[in-house]
Amino acid sequence: MADAKKRHGCLTAWLVLMIVANSASALFYVLRSETIRRSLPNAPGWALPVLIIFALFNLVCAVAVLQWKKWGFWGFCASAVASLVVNLWLGVGMGIVGAVIGVLLLYGVLHIGKENKGWPRLE
Repeated sequence: MADAKKRHGCLTAWLVLMIVANSASALFYVLRSETIRRSLPNAPGWALPVLIIFALFNLVCAVAVLQWKKWGFWGFCASAVASLVVNLWLGVGMGIVGAVIGVLLLYGVLHIGKENKGWPRLE
């Protein structure tokens, strides 16, 4: 059955990029936590652990979409909304842009291609 589901090259590339980027983000948050805390001195103590959880959740969602699971896409959407709220709370504008653009690009690459369109193949 997996042979019948051929993925469009752009979708594969975007999912691999999301896996790498979210892994790097989680690792960055863990390894540079003190630097981040110093750069955001008014941030509540819960903010950094929540951002780490979001990055790990996005990693799980990217792997789920790679395995043709529709819940992975909806997980990205939920994570983007939650990230938007947290980043607004922290006053970090780039996080807002990244979350929204990431979901829009994923939606777009799931809908490109003719016979290799990803969205109809999600279970």
